[in-house]
Amino acid sequence: MKKLIVASLCALGILNACQQPQSETMVVKQINKGWTYQQVNGKYSGKATVPGTIHTDLLNNGQIEDPFYRTNEKKLQWIDKEDWVYQTMFHLDDETLSRDRIVLHFYGLDTYADVYLNDSLLLKAFNMHRQWEVDIKKFAKVGENNLKVYLHSPVKKGLELYEEADYSYPAPNDQSENGELGDKKISVFTRKAGYHYGWDWGPRFVTSGIWRPIELQAWNDARVRSLYIKQPSITAQKAKLQALVDIDAEMKGEVQIELYNNSDQTMLVSREAELQLGSNEIMIPFEIKNPKLWWSNGLGDAHMYDFEVRIKKGSTLLAGKKVSTGIRSVKLIREKDEKGESFLFELNGLRVFAKGANYIPNDNFLPRVSKEDYQKVVADAVDANMNMLRVWGGGVYEDDYFYDLCDKNGILIWQDFMFACSMYPGDQEFLDNVKQEAIDNVTRLRNHPSIALWCGNNEINTAWHYYGKGGWGWKQKYTKEQQEEMQEAYFDVFHKILPNVIADKNSDIAYWPSSPQAGYEPKEHAGYKSTSGDMHYWGVWHGLHPFEDFKKYKSRFISEYGFQSFPDFETVQTYAIPEDYDIESEVMAAHQRSGIGNLRIKEYMGWEYKVVPDDFEQFLYMSHVLQARAAKMAIEAHRREMPYCMGTLFWQINDCWPVASWSSTDYYHKWKAMHYAVKRGYEPVLVSADVQKEGVDLYLVSDFHQPQKVNLSLTVMKLDGEVVSSFNKEVEMAPNTSFLIKSFGYEALLKGAKKEDVVLYMVVKQDEKVLADNISSIVKPKFMQLAEATIKKEIRKEGDRTYLDLTADKMVFSLYIKGKGQQFELSDNYFNMLPGVKYSVEMRDVDLISSDDIELMHLQLVK
Repeated sequence: MKKLIVASLCALGILNACQQPQSETMVVKQINKGWTYQQVNGKYSGKATVPGTIHTDLLNNGQIEDPFYRTNEKKLQWIDKEDWVYQTMFHLDDETLSRDRIVLHFYGLDTYADVYLNDSLLLKAFNMHRQWEVDIKKFAKVGENNLKVYLHSPVKKGLELYEEADYSYPAPNDQSENGELGDKKISVFTRKAGYHYGWDWGPRFVTSGIWRPIELQAWNDARVRSLYIKQPSITAQKAKLQALVDIDAEMKGEVQIELYNNSDQTMLVSREAELQLGSNEIMIPFEIKNPKLWWSNGLGDAHMYDFEVRIKKGSTLLAGKKVSTGIRSVKLIREKDEKGESFLFELNGLRVFAKGANYIPNDNFLPRVSKEDYQKVVADAVDANMNMLRVWGGGVYEDDYFYDLCDKNGILIWQDFMFACSMYPGDQEFLDNVKQEAIDNVTRLRNHPSIALWCGNNEINTAWHYYGKGGWGWKQKYTKEQQEEMQEAYFDVFHKILPNVIADKNSDIAYWPSSPQAGYEPKEHAGYKSTSGDMHYWGVWHGLHPFEDFKKYKSRFISEYGFQSFPDFETVQTYAIPEDYDIESEVMAAHQRSGIGNLRIKEYMGWEYKVVPDDFEQFLYMSHVLQARAAKMAIEAHRREMPYCMGTLFWQINDCWPVASWSSTDYYHKWKAMHYAVKRGYEPVLVSADVQKEGVDLYLVSDFHQPQKVNLSLTVMKLDGEVVSSFNKEVEMAPNTSFLIKSFGYEALLKGAKKEDVVLYMVVKQDEKVLADNISSIVKPKFMQLAEATIKKEIRKEGDRTYLDLTADKMVFSLYIKGKGQQFELSDNYFNMLPGVKYSVEMRDVDLISSDDIELMHLQLVK
């Protein structure tokens, strides 16, 4: 039982923090080498990688083919129905074994794992999302120790629980048929990443393995289990903070607790405390004057502080711990107004329009996600002017390194708990398991300043729709008694357990029960006409709404929406061969998990563009152009509604395998046309034309928190460059809002020109610096009278930088630049070109190259 101690003040002031500890406090040994695996009652064995999965071990040992290649997924469904044994040996010396406590800490076991040390059963794990720790002092010995992990088949375990249940549960994304289980949806019974069972953008690979590191820890006297810097009151003048120190004590008695700000090498506070045997939680209030606040991307520096706590007995250091965090106040603001209720984030007193995306795991096989993968996806968010990512509830609570990167780069995190698109059991064993899962992860992540919201689940409230008509048709399949049982389980998890853990462990951060939801109470189901809460808008795509409906269905915060595209041709070539180059081939269908997907792309393409190409490569290109158009129209519509709408998070920034999906960057982190469109749409200043039946409304949107004087111009231009009309105005741009500059009737705007013959070119300048520009058409591209264009290209060097200079004699739409046999990064791509204007694109990571090595594709070339 924990004992809360408010320690007595011993000294407070600015002291030199350079005193060196007199002893090492803890032995830490990684147990991640020398592992082997063996199939139980089977032939496969080999050297294992830990952290890892059985699928990747089989692949690394040449015992299976690449799971992502062509239709290999089908051939590999046997793996998840087998049990596997992992073993290694590790050495312990006398000094380590003499410590008061010796534990093995398992940061992640996937999922049903029996752990043995020297043939003694230590642990039976049953939750991928939890950490596990076990005392091994009485089982360990001097010299070599055998550690064995028996991994039970998650499918066999899931089937056992399925058969024991009184009824099955809805789980439409569980691809049980692909897993050779018929209609048995077993995923809901196992606390494991939901997407491993398949999703409408991912394959079914139900993994087993030691998926996060194993660590041996040995200590005397005391260990600091956790240090949390709680932030009850933050202003620019003063940060009132509390250090919550959780100490495991092997001794009773008085100790000195010192808290340091390692960022400037100062002691913040020193206090005495009386430790009791077992767990002690000690609260130490302290203050920092004129703190350097943590800001999100675009608003300021994401400043981080490094804190350290030391537990001392006299001059002897017993234990210590370091953490990094940012000082900030982040709040979810829900205020009643004349239209409903706001839903927005306030950072350090400033209301922030959230610009970002939903984020899924970077691979189906999680341990092979590298630091470079995390760096790239966060860099992709930053480079596209994002300030928020939503960690979606069907994956995992991400690696610490991911949150570290978000902290350092000012990316706010909407963090789902790991529940998505399913109903779940409500027995006490399941509820207890969920509670400990929440405690583990809230405790682990609560120091990250990037965490802005904890959300209970993804889409369950709106799908189940217990209160009233609607939803996804789930509840109608159950008796009234079963409905009540399932609703009680839902309420227990999402309105009792999870918010209670948040309040107990992390009360600085708001909790939201389900996304989307119109209000906090479960009866407040979200809909497309909701004037409060958040919305998932899938009228475009699932509902076959036209792109223009992005502006019809308004919301306070749009936390999901999107449109699909294929990967580019180079990525398709990693999993397909020429005989597969047809969007309806077996391989292309296998790499498109939305059953309606391929034909849905084709249908929308016919609505928006003149040509739906038969050529495979051109079709892939056009799918990118189409997806980018959807993103542009959606983002501009959402930002024009500011401050009624205060967030837009599209689905999704990344992929877990090479696939046709809603992602803006593919599995290899290559930017699609959509990501370039997002980067433009998320610039701090946006100028946008809202095309109406009677004319055009010109909007200016600013994320700046101070007014700015700018020059705004609108030019109506024919496709050959002839100017039809123009508008120019000096504007004081209001801060942090959207406002209508002027409404133009078509007669004055076009002066006799045809809508299909012109584009609208908009520019915002400040002291000749371009803050924003935009090119829009009045009609759909399908009705544009496109003219043949000649593009001149030239390679230019400036020092160690390489540029591609481009000019065209006619308007060019959606220009795609690629290398012939050479990969490189571009500062821009898939952009429109005005006639006679020089465009310079920086080429990064490029070798010697000439203009002949550059290939161009644009809309006029599609046949």
